Amino acid sequence: MKYMLIMRSSDAAEAAAAEIDVEQVVNAMGAYNESLMKAGVLLAGEGLAGPDEGFVVDFSAEPPIVSDGPYGETHELFNGFWILQVASKEEAAAWASRCPLGPGTKLEVRRVTDETDFADLADNEYIQKEAGWREQLGTP
Repeated sequence: MKYMLIMRSSDAAEAAAAEIDVEQVVNAMGAYNESLMKAGVLLAGEGLAGPDEGFVVDFSAEPPIVSDGPYGETHELFNGFWILQVASKEEAAAWASRCPLGPGTKLEVRRVTDETDFADLADNEYIQKEAGWREQLGTP
């Protein structure tokens, strides 16, 4: 099973993080990422630039409206993610609990859907194409 760990912060967590030496943060995250790699559970993971470099595409109008960042409140944004391949929800929770994040920061953990979620649509053209795309991209 694949799970996505989505890192979220609060204003207080952001302020506290600004007081910590960047190299200390890099070392803590690097050690965590290395443990995920050594365990063979890490499929992907990235940190994200701040919301001032992002934008939102709002589909409530036609054509969709593109708004530059910053946008939303801090707790609505996410700062980075990991995608893990694990045997169970409990294992995903165990790995998420080991992440070196401080107070005011949360990890939202969500299962990534796979072909079994769409078994009743197995003959759908795009479900079949997606299997080929995954193979082409080299992703499980």
